[in-house]
Amino acid sequence: MEADPEGLDVIAVGAHPDDVEIGCGGTLARLVQQGLRVGVVDLTDGEPTPGSPSPQVRLAEAEAAANVLGVKRVVLDLPNRRLFDSFEARVLLACQFRKYRPRVVLGLHGKTPMASPDHFQASQITDAAVFYSRLTKWDEHFDGLPVHTIGRQVYYSLSFELSVTGTSGHPFVYDIGETLEKKLESIRCYQTQFPPAKQYVLDRVRALAEANGAGAGFQAGEVLFSTRAIGSTDLMQTLFPSP
Repeated sequence: MEADPEGLDVIAVGAHPDDVEIGCGGTLARLVQQGLRVGVVDLTDGEPTPGSPSPQVRLAEAEAAANVLGVKRVVLDLPNRRLFDSFEARVLLACQFRKYRPRVVLGLHGKTPMASPDHFQASQITDAAVFYSRLTKWDEHFDGLPVHTIGRQVYYSLSFELSVTGTSGHPFVYDIGETLEKKLESIRCYQTQFPPAKQYVLDRVRALAEANGAGAGFQAGEVLFSTRAIGSTDLMQTLFPSP
């Protein structure tokens, strides 16, 4: 494996194709709109899954969603439903970080009770891979890829609640008013996961984005969590952000 000469500014990590679209698809589309190079790494292909006839169909849906958002997509071959935080999984993801050298990594935020336990495992794998990416004197595990230090780590949530309590990190709302429709369009690409009978899921995604945005004075927003407190050097710009 060789380092990508262009690299990526931001990488978002999901356990399955569609996690990133649901959790932070509007953010990624907005970053692309702003001229940043953005990528998605899915740790598994999401298969087997009840509504999909084959992994090839799910991967085609994932690529269509990536095209809508304008992002590069990489799907790793870790096992769906049996995803665990392991040394091998950590190294596999860290290799992607070393290859594409992002400044920012977005990972899943905590547990998702009543939903796939893969999400929490993906969160732990991502945390470890961010650390592994910068470790020296361990070259034999990373296909000869050079070390890379990721500047900031941010989490996104798959919760459908307006507020996430009892969780770590410093929450903030990112404005996705201009990209909410792209977010929804990318989710619709997963026709096997969201057939007409599950249209209510997209309705919830829209309602949550509009409610989260309203709290910050935006048309729509996504709640993200920074591992560090977010400071300001311009109070007025922070209080009255440019549209």
